[in-house]
This record gives sequence, C-alpha cells and structure tokens, in this order.
Amino acid sequence: MLKEQKQISTLVEKFLGLDRELDDTEVLLELAMEEDDQSVLKEVQEKLVQIEEHMRGLEIRRLFTLQEDSGGAIVEIHAGAGGTEAQDWAEMLLRMYLRWAEREGYKTEILNTLPGEEAGIKSVTFSVEGEYAYGRIKAEVGIHRLVRISPFDANSRRHTSFSSLFVYPSVDDDVTVEINEADLKVDTYRSSGAGGQHVNTTDSAVRMTHLPTGIVVQCQNERSQHKNRAVAMKVLRSRIYDLELRKKREEKDKLYSEKKEIAWGSQIRSYVLQPYQMVKDHRTNFETGNVNAVLDGDLNKFIQEYLAFEARGDQ
Repeated sequence: MLKEQKQISTLVEKFLGLDRELDDTEVLLELAMEEDDQSVLKEVQEKLVQIEEHMRGLEIRRLFTLQEDSGGAIVEIHAGAGGTEAQDWAEMLLRMYLRWAEREGYKTEILNTLPGEEAGIKSVTFSVEGEYAYGRIKAEVGIHRLVRISPFDANSRRHTSFSSLFVYPSVDDDVTVEINEADLKVDTYRSSGAGGQHVNTTDSAVRMTHLPTGIVVQCQNERSQHKNRAVAMKVLRSRIYDLELRKKREEKDKLYSEKKEIAWGSQIRSYVLQPYQMVKDHRTNFETGNVNAVLDGDLNKFIQEYLAFEARGDQ
C-alpha cells in the first residue's frame, strides 16, 4: 500500500507541477502580447511544446493497468537470421536500450551475455529497474529488422539482419514464487568469451532447467558459480512469474505463445540505414527519419504510440 501510495503521490505531484508551469506560461504570454515582445513569445512557444511533451508522457501512465507494469523488467535480446550481421545488430540493440534506460533514469545490470563468434553478441539478458520500467519496455517485445551496408562485407553489399527482444516482469521480494528444488536440473560448465583466466578455466557458468515448465536460463557473467546460480534463479523466478500471470489472465499473447522464426515477415519494426534512412513500427505505422537518434535511445515516441495503439484495441 505504501508503494502504491508513493507512485500515486508522485504522479499527482507531477500533474500539479505541470499545472503551475502552464499558469506561469499563461502570465508570460499575456506580458509578451502587451509589449509585443517577439523573443518572449518564442520562449512561450518553446515552453508550451515542453509542457505538452511532458503531459503526453504522464497521460501514458493511465494505460498501465496491470499490477506488474509499475515495476522493473528482465529483458532478453537474441540474434536471429544473419550470422555475424545479426549478432552485431543484437549488440546495437543492447546499446540502444541501455541508452534509453539511462535517459529515463533507470538502473540497468547485465545478467548474462553470450558473445558472438566474430563480433557482437548471440544473446544477452539484462535487468531494468525503475518506476514503470516493465510497463514501458514491454512495448518493444518482438522482432527488430535492420537494413544496412554491411561493415563485414568486403564488397559493401546491403544486408538484412534480425534480432528478437522479450521482456518479463522483474520479481521483487513482495512477490512469492514457489520453486521446488526437486523440479530443477542444474548444469555447470566453463564460461565462454571474455572474463579472465578464472572464468574460462573453472565450471562457474550455470544452466538451470525448470522441469515442469521447460524454462531454461543460464548465467556465466559472474566469476563464482554461487553468484551465477543466484542470478539464474532471479531470471527463472521472473520467467515463471510471467508464465503464471499469463495463465491467470487466460490470454494467449502471440509474441510469446507463437514461436516465430526470427526472420522475414515477422518483424515489429524496421531500421533502414541504406538506401535511405527510416525507422518504422509496423504495428502503429509510426516512423521517423532520425535513425541515429533512435539508435541512441530516443524511443519514447515509439513506446507511447504503441501503448496508445494497444489501449484502443487496434491490434
């Protein structure tokens, strides 16, 4: 209750703050009109744009109807069709979401990484902690397509790459997830990739299989088997919690229940760098030509458009 009260109080304070800003801007507008001061009028116009943008962000909060929306998230990125190209694209996506999280003041932690053979990453799992992190980043679940001139192609040909993103609600201490040790199969193995001599020469990596559900998680980032087991258990609890939530709602989310191939025809968004520049979301048809800004974490407009789209029941 205290947690919910804090969230509501914070939201109300932000609304009241914007209301005060609007009143101040109105007074400034009246003074500018009386004195026909064009510089102040320009300042008022810029201020109104800022207020509108902040208000739009707050309005999105009303679309978060699930209890888990207000909490953190566990995010997985997997490289798909495209080999080294896709693995490099997966790493670009990781940077994009870490930059977005940094912009929004969220705390992130890399939980597990499987490096690519030549470049990039095959897969990565990371956490995003902060207010409404899950409610927002779940809008990004799906397959992301990149079109560009390959930096790995000596003939500079255009390549298409795919990577997928999945999101699960992070389970905190307030949520009870019962896991029977007898239902777990735990394997240990040597880590791969960077990490130092100790990581690569001892069986510190952990692969954990939950036999009743078939969910498999793994962690190799930490130096000790004990730490890797703890991280793997954290991810497993979130995965099982997510599964139970979906069972209770009796909903079959296509992004989870249908195992789509990470390739042509199933992407939610395309990022085109060549022969022109554009990022387009295929669910909402929202697009922008500022690809560099998007790849640097400017994702809020895409997230807002999708949440509004989902609330309208257009999908």
